[in-house]
Amino acid sequence: MFKGSLMAVDVGGGTQDIFIWEAGQTVENGVKLVLPAPTLVLARRVQRLTAQGQPIFLKGRVMGGGAVTQAVRRHLGQGLAVYATPQAAFTFSDRLEAVREWGVILTESPPPEAVTLTLGDVGVEDWRQVLAAFEVPFPRHFAVAVQDHGFHPQGSNRLFRFQGWENFLEQGGRLADLACRRPPSHFTRMAAVAEVLPGALLMDTCAAGVRGALLDPQAREHLDRGLTVVNVGNAHTFAALVRGDRLWGIYEHHTGLLSPEKLCAHLERFQQGRLTNTEVFDDQGHGCAYAPDFNAGGSCAFTVITGPRRRLAQGWPGVFAAPFGDMMLSGCFGLVAAFLEMENYPMNLADY
Repeated sequence: MFKGSLMAVDVGGGTQDIFIWEAGQTVENGVKLVLPAPTLVLARRVQRLTAQGQPIFLKGRVMGGGAVTQAVRRHLGQGLAVYATPQAAFTFSDRLEAVREWGVILTESPPPEAVTLTLGDVGVEDWRQVLAAFEVPFPRHFAVAVQDHGFHPQGSNRLFRFQGWENFLEQGGRLADLACRRPPSHFTRMAAVAEVLPGALLMDTCAAGVRGALLDPQAREHLDRGLTVVNVGNAHTFAALVRGDRLWGIYEHHTGLLSPEKLCAHLERFQQGRLTNTEVFDDQGHGCAYAPDFNAGGSCAFTVITGPRRRLAQGWPGVFAAPFGDMMLSGCFGLVAAFLEMENYPMNLADY
């Protein structure tokens, strides 16, 4: 049995959600924070320096791009210099030659006039300061979710990421296999988190959201018969066909490219096993895949919906999942549940 508290951090494109839990504590009394995502924080810092006309130097580790990538491109567009270490520059592309073509100067030694910004998905010292201000002991254990497309400079990382999901389904699609402590070498973003927090449990944000949504009482009632879990995130929408301890189908798209009508049409055919990988990929999504032994049969018709942009799925006949009464912490709850399972803890999080 582990000692001390556990900090679960779900790093998304819009928010970073934090939950601190200690064995024996009711979930409702745990420390909970919903803060801007690291990529948004870094983007705002870059924007401030753009307005001041100052050159910047980016160091640190590979992290989620999104907003910070756009801010760096705008900084360059204003004719302002951007310097970066190669490790930090992988945030923007797996191909460093492409980053150079933007105008980023790769170096370990920037000019003294450049303002230094440190990239990374986990801000340990920031967390330490916030918790210390409220007399909260710093946790001894960590579980972190990030969305890692995988290092793939040779081609489409959308395709490469979804090939990983296809392999997962072919290998059994077990819920227990969604978490790890030693990520595959191509998951460089997870590896960067592991460097900062050695021994941390790691998950994909989409997987953590599904695992957490399954803690909702309505979801638990349908788990043996089968259900669909839809996680409508700020950047990505992820759906899974779940029955028992397995995922039987996976669908992933970019939320910004979905309308309520399109999402509902996709979900209907996804549950029927008729939505194709090619259709989703050609629509600039990631893809759609089913387990080799999947048989639709309507068993996964019941749907629970989670995620900060869940209203996009309002037209779908599903229920909004709110595990422990807090939808925004679904991913964190999923991380804690996976941690307890990996630790062979005698109680499930749902029992608290």
